[in-house]
Amino acid sequence: MIKTFAEWDEQEILLLSLPHENTDWSPYLGEILDAYENLIRAISPYQKILLIAPKKRDFDRFRKFCNLKFAQVPTNDTWIRDYGAIDIVKNNQKISLDFKFNAWGGKFEANLDNCVNLKLFEKLKRPLKQVNLELEGGSIDFNGRGVMLTTTQCLLNPNRFHTDKNALEIKLKEIFGLERIIWLNHGFILGDDTDSHVDTLARFVDENTIAYAACDDKNDLHYSELKSMENELKKTGFNLIPLFIPRAIFYQNRRLGATYCNFIFVNNALILPSYGDEKYDEMAKFNLKSVIKNRDIIQVRSEIFLRQNGSLHCSSQNVFKFKGKK
Repeated sequence: MIKTFAEWDEQEILLLSLPHENTDWSPYLGEILDAYENLIRAISPYQKILLIAPKKRDFDRFRKFCNLKFAQVPTNDTWIRDYGAIDIVKNNQKISLDFKFNAWGGKFEANLDNCVNLKLFEKLKRPLKQVNLELEGGSIDFNGRGVMLTTTQCLLNPNRFHTDKNALEIKLKEIFGLERIIWLNHGFILGDDTDSHVDTLARFVDENTIAYAACDDKNDLHYSELKSMENELKKTGFNLIPLFIPRAIFYQNRRLGATYCNFIFVNNALILPSYGDEKYDEMAKFNLKSVIKNRDIIQVRSEIFLRQNGSLHCSSQNVFKFKGKK
């Protein structure tokens, strides 16, 4: 029997991969590291964090925080959601799966990121199962009860080497022990270069509820596609919670991909992006709190993360606690 974790399941640790001087963050490295400090300050009271970076000195400014561990591993970039191992349970044993990662269809260098799991799990002295399939953690989302949420635009993109939907669905159901896959054909966030990762668009917040990106401005270029996605979601049978995107945010004349769906579940809390837009920041928190009643909701300013086309969830990967045989 195979079971996926839901992201609200109890976690052992959260992985964060730090920006450093050899990443695309280098022009504003100080600003993004300040943002990571704010993120760690929000998470560390709730659970342990493992920071990953190439050099010991990369950790220096973070040693003041509690609940932190450090692993020196070479990386190309920070988006560990997409190259970090994905935990499942098979035959009452937790297994960490290492999928292939080609930097969202060969858009960037990924030679180091694609080896992070091998190096990290060797350091941790933990087993790792390699899977010969291109798959990014941000492109899939689970309710922990046999249902997966994803997008056709990403998973069936030729740059991920998947073109046969039926064959891929069979393979994914086998790997993750799924009963159902919900394929979204609509929805996008301008500034997202992942070919519409589902973690920018729609997320399970409990086994029966999906929070989704919505737009209430008919003049916004997202309006039509997000409305079409909403109509798709209404046919799924799940409860729905809208998270309206904020007013447009720009950096160097480029619109950034702001979405509230890129939140992180941690033990007893949910870490929610905020963007300095009081109306929509508060609305997102209020709407989530209406269904997530047993966790603190902590907002972390996230505009700087958007400059490299990701946000909080993209920056992290969950390692789940399993009470059976490890």
